[in-house]
Amino acid sequence: MKNYFSISQTAKIVDMTTETLRHYDRIDLVKPCKVDEWTGYRYYSQQEIVRLNTIKALQCMDLTLTEIKDILAYDEFNKIVETLKQAEISADEKIAELNYAKTKIQRARKFYENKLNGEQPGQSVFIKDYPQRVILLSDKMEAPTLDNLWNYHRHFYDQLLDNQKSDFSFEDLAGIYEQNGQSRLFAICTRFTKANGIRILPQGKYLCADCTEENREQIIKNLIEIAKNKYNIIPDFIVQLIVLSGILQWNYQAQIFISK
Repeated sequence: MKNYFSISQTAKIVDMTTETLRHYDRIDLVKPCKVDEWTGYRYYSQQEIVRLNTIKALQCMDLTLTEIKDILAYDEFNKIVETLKQAEISADEKIAELNYAKTKIQRARKFYENKLNGEQPGQSVFIKDYPQRVILLSDKMEAPTLDNLWNYHRHFYDQLLDNQKSDFSFEDLAGIYEQNGQSRLFAICTRFTKANGIRILPQGKYLCADCTEENREQIIKNLIEIAKNKYNIIPDFIVQLIVLSGILQWNYQAQIFISK
């Protein structure tokens, strides 16, 4: 039948199942343009194929079939545009969340590859240059836990005022900031404005050492002694950068500022 496609042909073109097309017909989302009165066979035209592909794209943006049906029923372009704008925002958030999860998965894979190859994290003291870093201290979290570390960004956004949230973004890095005997979890800002909890980590050389949860306290004591004896530095603050390793596992890099 010229310019028409059977239900099986249409399903193949739009990469759906024939049952999905029958379901769309039942709920009046996409109906075939022609039904043979003798055989009951459904036939679709290019117009229905365009509509079906549009539905697939909207579903990728986490819209329900009911929402999609409402969008396709709109006869005012401004309503369609506004709805699609919101769908784009939702898609961007989903992409960001997937990229965030992908980064953690890559780190976990690297950790287990190193374990497989017999590599062990180094424990030597070294000096590393860091640029100026702006951090936001948590208003209540003192250290990483299984509950807060997987999606700690959400915690930092939640503690900001509503009119500040759009001014902030964070690296996929967290750490512990220790000063005057108090510890607070922090996130590193890539974009920020004036807010409670902002601290500046100065640019310069940092005395560093890798450590685990088990030896962290001793490693930091050793670093403080080296800073005092070798560099005549009494640390004003100590940074413990969290280094994610395996899934739900992490180590630390302790850092003491020694010079600009």
